[in-house]
Amino acid sequence: MAARAAAAAVIGATSAGAASWATYNFLAAQARTARGRIGKLPPFPPEADGVYHPDGGRPERWSQTRNADIHLMIFGDSTAAGLGATFADETPGVRLARGLAEESGKRVRLSTKAISGATSKGLKGQVDAALIAGSPPDAAVILVGANDVTARQSVRRAAGRLREAVRRLKEHGVIVVVGTCPDFGIVSEIPQPLRFVIRRWGLRLARAQSDVTRLEGGHAVPLADLLTPEFLDAPDRLFSSDRFHPSPAGYELAAENLLPVLCTALGVWKGGPLEELPEVSVAAEARRPTVRLWNAVNRLWFQHLNPPQLATPAQPAPSPFGDDPAARLTRVAQEHRRHKKSPFPD
Repeated sequence: MAARAAAAAVIGATSAGAASWATYNFLAAQARTARGRIGKLPPFPPEADGVYHPDGGRPERWSQTRNADIHLMIFGDSTAAGLGATFADETPGVRLARGLAEESGKRVRLSTKAISGATSKGLKGQVDAALIAGSPPDAAVILVGANDVTARQSVRRAAGRLREAVRRLKEHGVIVVVGTCPDFGIVSEIPQPLRFVIRRWGLRLARAQSDVTRLEGGHAVPLADLLTPEFLDAPDRLFSSDRFHPSPAGYELAAENLLPVLCTALGVWKGGPLEELPEVSVAAEARRPTVRLWNAVNRLWFQHLNPPQLATPAQPAPSPFGDDPAARLTRVAQEHRRHKKSPFPD
C-alpha cells in the first residue's frame, strides 16, 4: 500500500509539473506575441526640466543664479519620464509643474530623475542622485510598477523597494505622491489569458504600493482605477502609437488625477475637499471573463424565476355607443320615431 501511494504521488507530481511547464510555455509564447504587437517609440522622452511660472509662458533653464519657490522632482519609469509625448509640455512632469505653479501662484522648478525601463530596483539610484546633487526637493512624484510586472518581479520585493524610497525622501522632509501600478487589463495588444495573469499581478502590486506608501507617510493615487474607465472608452485617443504607453491625452488625464493630491499635500489646493479614492478598478473588474460569465448566469437564473409574460391582444377602445354600437343606434332611431311625427304623409 505504501508503494502504491508513493507511486501515485510521483505520478501526480509529474502530471502537475508537466501541466505547469506547458502553461509557462504557452504564456511565454503569448508574451512574445505581445512584444511583436506592441510598437516602438523614440527611446528618449522630451527634455522637460526648467522653472515654470504661474502665468504660463516658456520655462526658464535652471541655474544656481535663478530662484524657485517649489522644487518638484519626478521619479520612476518611462511613464514618469513621458515616453510617448512629442513635446515637453505633453509630459506628466510639465503638466504637474504648470498646474502646481498656477494653483499656488509660485515659481516651480521641475527636475526629472525618471528613466525609461526602470523598475523599483532603480528607485534607489534615482533617489541617491537627487540627494547627492543638492538640497532635497520640496515634493516628489513617483510613477513605477509596470516594468516590475513585465519583468516578473516579486510583488513583496517591489513594494519593499518603493517603501524604502518613500521613507528616505520623507526623512528629508519631502512630500511624496505615488501613482500606483497601472491596469494591464486595458492593453488589448496583450492576448488572453496572459493579459488576465499580468493584470492580477499588477493590481496586487498596486495595492501593496498603496499600503507601503501610506505606512511611510506618503500619498497614494490609484491610477489603475482612476484611469481604466477612460482608457477602455477611448483607447485610440489615450494610447500612443505603440498601443502600450499613454499618449499626450493619456498623460494629461493622469496629471489631472495626480495634481489635486499633490497640491493638497503642499497646502495650496483651492479646489475643495478631495473624494475618497478607490483602490481597485471597477471598470476592468467588470470585464473579467469570470465576472461576465457569472453575470450571464445570473441573468438566465432570474429569467427562469420570472419568465416574461405573453403579451395580451390589444383591446379596442370603448365606443361612445356602448358595447354594441349597432344595437345602440337602432334604439336611438326607435326612440326618435316614437316621440317625433314623421314629416312624410301616410
